[in-house]
Amino acid sequence: TGRGAGLSSEGLEQKIRTIERAVELNQPKSADVIDILAKVGGLDIAGLTGVFLGAAAAGVPVVLDGFIAAVAALLAKQLAPASSDVMIASHCSKEPGAALALEMLGLKPVIYGDFHLGEGSGAVFLFPMLDQIFHLYEKLPSFQEGKIETYIPLK
Repeated sequence: TGRGAGLSSEGLEQKIRTIERAVELNQPKSADVIDILAKVGGLDIAGLTGVFLGAAAAGVPVVLDGFIAAVAALLAKQLAPASSDVMIASHCSKEPGAALALEMLGLKPVIYGDFHLGEGSGAVFLFPMLDQIFHLYEKLPSFQEGKIETYIPLK
């Protein structure tokens, strides 16, 4: 765990102790997603896990924003491995486990902004970018239409 969007050193120490105590008291089974959620997952993580599973079932892309979302996405992937196919990582938060979580999901963040702002800020920045990307994709001519030689990477 880490400071999130600005936790004090004292607050961080308390957060670490709380997590350690929860794991020690509840002893979640690391291979059992439902046991993990029931014993140490909050309602936010449980709810987001459901959102990711629902998005995958419906074939709807879903944006991950921050460490908590990445944790929920990992749990969803454990329950339904193909669920990560619809996930888009907006950014990689500064939380210590965020990069590892995205790596385990097989996702790369779209934005490399070194964010530690919280409140869905990565998604807020990503959506206008996606709008622009889709606009360009729909409006720009193809290489053939623009009489541009097809790009061939150097070997």
